[in-house]
Amino acid sequence: MATENFTNAVLIIHGGAGIITREQLGERENAFHDVLIEALSRGYAEWKARHSSVDIVTTAVSHLENSPLFNAGHGSVLTHTGSVEMDAAVMRGSDLAAGSVTQLTTARNPILVARHVMDHSPFVMLAGAGADQYVEENELPTEPPSYFITPLRQHQLDQQRTSGTISLSEDNKFGTVGAVAVDDNGDVAAATSTGGMTNKHYGRVGDSPIIGAGTYADNRSCAVSATGHGEYFIRTTCAASIASRIRWGSQSLHDASEAVVCDELMTLGGSGGIIALQSDGTGVATINCSGMYRGVVTTSGDVYIATFEADSGIWKDIA
Repeated sequence: MATENFTNAVLIIHGGAGIITREQLGERENAFHDVLIEALSRGYAEWKARHSSVDIVTTAVSHLENSPLFNAGHGSVLTHTGSVEMDAAVMRGSDLAAGSVTQLTTARNPILVARHVMDHSPFVMLAGAGADQYVEENELPTEPPSYFITPLRQHQLDQQRTSGTISLSEDNKFGTVGAVAVDDNGDVAAATSTGGMTNKHYGRVGDSPIIGAGTYADNRSCAVSATGHGEYFIRTTCAASIASRIRWGSQSLHDASEAVVCDELMTLGGSGGIIALQSDGTGVATINCSGMYRGVVTTSGDVYIATFEADSGIWKDIA
């Protein structure tokens, strides 16, 4: 269990949490870090151009969606039928506007679909065939099934099918991506995207696209993006609970995050982590398991990248 605290943060990102070991990652750890740094760099460029916090988070998350390393977009895990069902959500803290999509099957970047729903529709959440129809009618970028079915994800599905079970183990929850950011106006935003769970049945939906569970943003408290065992994040309304503890309980961001992630979630048996950021640039990354891919960029362009427990990461300058 660990919480890292940050000041003067512009953007914090994550790429999934669970049981992560250096032996497991091997040389791939550098590849993960490279993609995280590039996502932070792109988000930082949006901040320097004085773009909105929504621009910052969607730029960072869409870059992570384009990498096959993470369980979102191009790297999404496969369902029991061998297809993808992708979820994403975005929320703006200035007015509580939100957009969410679940069970997308063709969208190149689900987070951009969620943003389009927020910006251009009267709805908050679209699901299944209706969400795919929305993508088609609004001529948002799509890809054929072959784009999403990578060798790694096919191998993982084959293993799950062979076992004949739906695994809820830690190694079946890697890779959800997310971001929280604050812009020059002090407006916060959060975005989360995931391919869900390998071999999932019955149209299962996790916490990522559910506003208040895996994604939440409110200028009066903070922006939160979560990753882990979604069923538990839904039951605790994890993201909104952290925000409520700050707004109504007068807790610090650090204390509120630890209370939810390291107490409430763990009491139920849930594992994972969150990133959160306030309007003044105060941020945290809190986990209750062995690791979470994560990164931060500050106003001065200093970047922090980590995979394992607190203080195990590296700092570098991208300004």
